[in-house]
Amino acid sequence: MPSKMRVLLGVSGGIAAHKAVEVLRGLQREGAEVRVAMTSAARKFIQPLTFEALSGHRVYTELFPEAGDPEVVHVELGEWADLILVAPATANVIGKMANGLADDLLTCAVLSSEAQVMVAPAMETAMYRHPASQRNLQRLADMGYRLIGPEEGALASGRNGMGRLADPKRIVAEAVSGAATSGDLAGRKFVVTGGRTEEDIDPVRFITNRSTGKMGYAVARRARQRGAEVVLVSGPGNLDPPAGVDLIRVRTVSELRAATESAFEGADALVMTAAVLDFRPRVVSNAKIKKNANGLTLDLVANEDFLVGLGARKDGRIVVGFAMETENGLSNARKKLEEKFLDLIVLNDLNVPGAGFGVDTNVVTLIDGGEAEPLPKMSKHEVADRILDWVKERWT
Repeated sequence: MPSKMRVLLGVSGGIAAHKAVEVLRGLQREGAEVRVAMTSAARKFIQPLTFEALSGHRVYTELFPEAGDPEVVHVELGEWADLILVAPATANVIGKMANGLADDLLTCAVLSSEAQVMVAPAMETAMYRHPASQRNLQRLADMGYRLIGPEEGALASGRNGMGRLADPKRIVAEAVSGAATSGDLAGRKFVVTGGRTEEDIDPVRFITNRSTGKMGYAVARRARQRGAEVVLVSGPGNLDPPAGVDLIRVRTVSELRAATESAFEGADALVMTAAVLDFRPRVVSNAKIKKNANGLTLDLVANEDFLVGLGARKDGRIVVGFAMETENGLSNARKKLEEKFLDLIVLNDLNVPGAGFGVDTNVVTLIDGGEAEPLPKMSKHEVADRILDWVKERWT
């Protein structure tokens, strides 16, 4: 962890709130400067004075400013923090964060910050397993929040089960590990493409593919959280854009090409995750094509692979491509690596469970001209970090 990494420790109301003291001391041992924000429920379990004495800073508890405070305390805290760590995080606070609700100082600070957010859940087993809690936790993961635990063990009710706050040493270790990369891409500009493209058949119909954009959005989010300036060129989809990125929405391959080529002019790296259609209808009807007994035959023509041109004139910049394959994956990916003048190609095999479209995990192989590096199944945000780590190593 860099010297004096600034951590905002959020403490919410649960019996595990007293363990936040251990988290605070552990972070300090790692060289972090820690400030604490507490919910009103947390103060029922532990007094702010404890955290004030240990942190050397006043504890923030009120959304509205007190005497001598900045006018907008939560904004100041959100901008100050390099990392926001909510430990313990109750079902209530998790639900608020997952749904963009902000009615107290802590949730307002989270919502107003572009810092990386880590969440350590703590609650009774039934609450943890409830579909609403699971949905909210998944939503946080989709937004790029890192979840730490929970673990199985003794709970406040006296029962044993899943929902116990992760061991404070584990929380600190994962916070340090995550924060160690915070800012390591500062000063770099990335262009990331993501999502599907669409090509019209007529005013009603179009052809497309199954890409949801999750992989591209994960790369864009992690690059931004690691300090890079990010332009995300996105095809149609339902994902919320990552905080702090410059989002350019496109639909067709020609629109994707124009936006990507323009953004790439001032970039250091391009990560091309978008699922670009290989074909488009030769003729687009101006009127809806009527149904008839003879069916419909489409005459498709190939779209130009504009990544070839970008790779050919990269001039020292790094270009990363993706290969989605169902057979002969390694040989096809190596061929694309060479033909498109890529520095790295990321192979997806659709035949592998947990990889491909519409899922939150991925199973990829990194190929850069040397020996291929297969990665185990991991979240798409973890895959994004491995790709960004590869790019970073080429700049060091």
